[in-house]
Amino acid sequence: MAGCGMSWLKILGAVIVGALLLTVGILLGHFAIPKGGNGPGAPSWVQTVGRDLNESLLQSFMDQVESGKIRENLKALASQPHMATTKGDEELVKLLLRRWQDPQIGLDSASEDVYGAFLSFPDPQRPNSVAVVENSSQIFSTRRSEKNVTADQAHADVVQPYAAYAPPGNPRGRLVYANQGKRSDYQELVNMGINLNGTIAITRYGGAGRADKAVNGAEFGVAGVVVYTDPADINDGRASEEETYPNSWYMPPSGVERGSYNGYFGDLLTPYYPAKEFTYRIKESEIQGIPPIPTQPIGFEDAQTLICNLSGPVAPASWQGSLGCSYHVGPGFRTGGLFPNTSDVQVNVHNQRVIKNSSNVMGFIRGSEEPDRYVLYGNHRDSWVHGAIDPSSGTAVMLEITRVLGKMLKEGKWRPRRSIIFGSWGAEEFGLIGSTEYTEEFYSKLRERSVAYINVDISVFANATLRAQGTPPAQSVIFAAAKQVQTPASSSVSVYDNWRNHFNRISPSYGVIPNLGSLGAGSDYASFIHYLGITSMDIAYTYDRKKTSARIYPAYHTAFDTFDYADRFIDPGFTSHQAVARTAGNVLLRLADSLVLPLNVSDYGEKLDELYSAAAQGDFLANLNANNLSLDPLKTAIGRFKSEAADFNQRITKLKEEESPSPLQIRMVNDQIMLLERAFLNPQAFPNKYYYSHVIWASKSSDQATFPGLADAYTSALETRDWDQVRKHLTIVVQAVESAASTLEAVA
Repeated sequence: MAGCGMSWLKILGAVIVGALLLTVGILLGHFAIPKGGNGPGAPSWVQTVGRDLNESLLQSFMDQVESGKIRENLKALASQPHMATTKGDEELVKLLLRRWQDPQIGLDSASEDVYGAFLSFPDPQRPNSVAVVENSSQIFSTRRSEKNVTADQAHADVVQPYAAYAPPGNPRGRLVYANQGKRSDYQELVNMGINLNGTIAITRYGGAGRADKAVNGAEFGVAGVVVYTDPADINDGRASEEETYPNSWYMPPSGVERGSYNGYFGDLLTPYYPAKEFTYRIKESEIQGIPPIPTQPIGFEDAQTLICNLSGPVAPASWQGSLGCSYHVGPGFRTGGLFPNTSDVQVNVHNQRVIKNSSNVMGFIRGSEEPDRYVLYGNHRDSWVHGAIDPSSGTAVMLEITRVLGKMLKEGKWRPRRSIIFGSWGAEEFGLIGSTEYTEEFYSKLRERSVAYINVDISVFANATLRAQGTPPAQSVIFAAAKQVQTPASSSVSVYDNWRNHFNRISPSYGVIPNLGSLGAGSDYASFIHYLGITSMDIAYTYDRKKTSARIYPAYHTAFDTFDYADRFIDPGFTSHQAVARTAGNVLLRLADSLVLPLNVSDYGEKLDELYSAAAQGDFLANLNANNLSLDPLKTAIGRFKSEAADFNQRITKLKEEESPSPLQIRMVNDQIMLLERAFLNPQAFPNKYYYSHVIWASKSSDQATFPGLADAYTSALETRDWDQVRKHLTIVVQAVESAASTLEAVA
């Protein structure tokens, strides 16, 4: 008993001593640490954790962006052809590494990531061609290369025109004109009484994807496909040499648009896996979305020779073009024309499919306060030929942005709050391969840490106005940046105001504003938005739609896309390139340096309302009601989302009003903003579409202007009378919107 008493006294003494030490510690802490917690005696991280965007530094960045430097960049980048994996491409990899590792203007680090990409090339020893043949004699053949019209166009490494991934073969048959190669176009020919089995179809670009022209034709028995660019679609009808480059920006008659004939993006043999040496690869026979029949592009001068000699019925008015004749559909050639009416057309394709190493070049700037949050900026590097506009105009802008930021970094004047990752993607022209393989390899890390992705592919299509595309949260930051940049035409007009004058819409929330376009899958943002659910945007300057109806800039993917073409006709003085660099760089800095991410979640509400309204009227609604399908749950979910978004923005406003907002609270709301886009993903929603999982932005074949899965299911149900898939996709949409609303709820 005496031993237990002694132990009790020791314990009591220890408690008293501990209490005294705790009291002394509290008193010392109270009087020794300056009030507010961010005085000179506070830890260094306390001094910077609340740092917000520095507007004067932002202005300094824009002031340092030089049009002359961008011009120099473009001249170097487009000095020779640089198709993916070629010598020219490899030299640009070295150029980017040198720039980003430069001790005076470089980034923190740069690296080269290599993937084994499945590619397609023409056989240099056996050129592809389209020929007119009579019995065993060839009486006409298309050009094997474009006509050299300027000195900088000529180069030994200019690749002959071809359709990447088209299979080799030499099919021969009667020629038919099939407009744009849509399914409906081939069906129209059948309706005219034309038997398409064994024919060769000549089609024009536009309307259907490149590969679809051949995929659709094969379904109707077509043996081979020829593709050309009609002057009506690219040249505002101008077709003579005197009216085209080098005398104007229009495509010359010999111009041929090359391209990847592939319906999916990413490496075709390694879907969902990075194309590394160890990676499992599917069989070539299992690849979907590539031409099943030989296909070859030609210039419109050769297309004129073929189409203007066709027999058969006159083509519909909407199928007519600007080749200087009345288009007939065939089959075969007319009597009294250039060729015997018994002549066939033969498509000769000798393409080869190979796996070759393709590189991404990655540049890094480490963030100071939030290094584990990434702002990504990317542009592809590879071209079809010299690629001055596509993609080197974008690379030239990216190099100028990194030059200015690198200089500020090396001089100790700036370090971003969040980390910045720059990507120079490889093999984009073959199907967005480099960027897709990157998102596959770093899938988990990018999903957990990425704030946004900025894409600048073709930075300047023409010099009239800004054109931006993106998901709704990106609207606010792009608008803020565009308001701070002056248009090249006038220092008194902002890029924002000029953009609003050219492309605008009426917003229920803001009135007349610039129209932010939607993202499809046409450039390297595709895997970031569709696969990872990262807020994405694409920024460029473009032409005035009132002055031209061109489908795209006329030298697109041809041998005429050279520095001379860009310097004389696209952007003389490179001031539009400068405006894009300032705008995109402004967006980048706002995303990297703002305390609260400048992405407005409420702007998604307008898009949801728009998609809902398209389904909640007319025949669409009537057919839903007739099949006991209700839109009420979707309406409720959208209402809840808008309410949660409004409450969320109020919480942000209150946080910003605080003198020293809690770093934890800031981090929490930023994570909610970052993760909102992910809430719209459903990997099971589109099982037949590689990578597409975003319920709002997935591709669709229906012309119904509502949610993509719902639109396709509805259109299918009209034919099959099976409305179960409509019910399924209504469920998918409601669940996605509810999930997005929950993401914005106040954290308990």
